[in-house]
Amino acid sequence: MRKPLLLLVAIALLIGGLATIKFAQRPPAPQFAPSLTQPAAPNAPLATGTQGVKHDPLPPFLPPEARRTIALIQQGGPFPHRQDGSVFGNREQRLPERPRGYYHEYTVDTPGAGNRGARRIVTGGNPPTGWFYSDDHYETFRSFDVPPAGSWQ
Repeated sequence: MRKPLLLLVAIALLIGGLATIKFAQRPPAPQFAPSLTQPAAPNAPLATGTQGVKHDPLPPFLPPEARRTIALIQQGGPFPHRQDGSVFGNREQRLPERPRGYYHEYTVDTPGAGNRGARRIVTGGNPPTGWFYSDDHYETFRSFDVPPAGSWQ
């Protein structure tokens, strides 16, 4: 009678341990930076400050080279890298879960790099309604908003 009880306890501990290991291996839930800009009204000019200085509607964390990439995305190309516009699989689930084909990736040039570098913009939707920037090859993302084409360039 004692051996079946020990066997049941051992099986329960094994199952509990396996479940703990499985849940410990799950990646942490993605965290996104809050939007750092307010969406611009359609066809609105760049906002000007009290001294007539133009306000940049793009967030300050974007490098200057991202402007060209965003403009190319909004006009539909042509893109300098053959991979630009390809489907981004979101395999690591660092972006909100969406059906395959929802996300597309684009290169943000890195001055002095002999290859594409690590900087990317990933868009969601067609036309894009979600914008995400990664400067570490998809390890982390920061979300941002982009005003309509032609209103910020």
